[in-house]
Amino acid sequence: MKRIFLKSIAVATLLACGVAQAQPQTEIVVDYAYADVFKEVHEKIAKDFMAKFPQYKVTFLAPTPGYEESVQQALRQAVTNQLSDVSYQGLNRQRVFVDRGIAVDMTPFVNAERDWAKMGYDKALLSLGQVKNKQVGIGFSLSTPIVYFNADLVRKAGVNPENFPTTWDGIIDVAKKSKAANPGTYSMHLDWEITGNWMWQALVFSNGGSMLSPDEKKVAFDGPEGKAAINTLAKVAQDGEMRNISTSAAVQDFISGNVAVLSTSTSRLGIITKQVGNRFDLRTARMPIQKDGRLPAGGNVAMMFAKDPTKQKAAWEYIKFATGPLGATAMVKATGYFPSNTIPANAPDMLKPFYAQNPNYLTAVKQLPVLTGWYAFPGENGLKITDVIKDRLQTVVSKEAQPEVALADMSKAVQALLPR
Repeated sequence: MKRIFLKSIAVATLLACGVAQAQPQTEIVVDYAYADVFKEVHEKIAKDFMAKFPQYKVTFLAPTPGYEESVQQALRQAVTNQLSDVSYQGLNRQRVFVDRGIAVDMTPFVNAERDWAKMGYDKALLSLGQVKNKQVGIGFSLSTPIVYFNADLVRKAGVNPENFPTTWDGIIDVAKKSKAANPGTYSMHLDWEITGNWMWQALVFSNGGSMLSPDEKKVAFDGPEGKAAINTLAKVAQDGEMRNISTSAAVQDFISGNVAVLSTSTSRLGIITKQVGNRFDLRTARMPIQKDGRLPAGGNVAMMFAKDPTKQKAAWEYIKFATGPLGATAMVKATGYFPSNTIPANAPDMLKPFYAQNPNYLTAVKQLPVLTGWYAFPGENGLKITDVIKDRLQTVVSKEAQPEVALADMSKAVQALLPR
């Protein structure tokens, strides 16, 4: 009798396992931008996530080239009811998904987490994913603009890399000296064309300015702070002898050891470090900033678009994993971004030894106290305003227009596109 009972238990256990294994996986569809930066890390995170949660399956859409393209893709998918369940969007593009009722407010999911306060989500960093009092994004990768420089070229110009200048005038002077001391090389490049007018915002914010008035009805970047910003760009182009070339071309020249100074996002640090290798002594420095200045946080957040409760549950587990300590550690090591989760940086089994061995990565982390939001212009013309600003900045870089004339033209054009 005992043997029959044990046999029955064994059969029941096998049947239960068979049923569990036969349960279909919940699939979540995920999209992201910038395959050159993120493909490797997203695939690793998804693989690790599915190993831990075999009941879920992660499928990626083909990556989009940039954040603007990600927005356009999602808006098209919303019309055809083909939205991703999780979408990684630029910090400055969350607003459009709230305005159109696409983004899911994750506040209830946060509130349901019993140990949320211990999970490493700092309130200030979480605020970067909040729009209209809704938690629509959870930070995945964050960046700040920083300055990269070739310490070997700088030394030959008689400049001590340990005392690299902290002002634009000083940086421009070093870049010019380096070019003169190293025949066949170039001085510097400022990544003015970066997505979402990010560097333009950095120049304005670092001088204490803002994009619009508090009620968002009037352009505010045409004041003294904006004039200082546009004059900095003009000075880099003229005195700093910046060439009128694409940033991708300038980055390649920098990697080859032919450019002294490059100012761009810390997001490029992983790729640049890997490609430079031992070619030269690569250093990074903080972005010049005035006493009351700020810097816009770049990067992206994980947003939930899934509406089905089962999909939402799976999407939330995935978002927590990707933005949590393990996902953040993988992301930092594969890119130049820093995490929006506070646990890994001080954990000896995660990022603490990495930062100790790679001080260039700490430059952006040290700028955390001056971070502010990456501004998104209101209304239906938000993306168009981005293009208008970029076009006017181009005329300054190409020296087709005087800086203050370009600024006045930019201000007038943007004002005309704001909601009335």
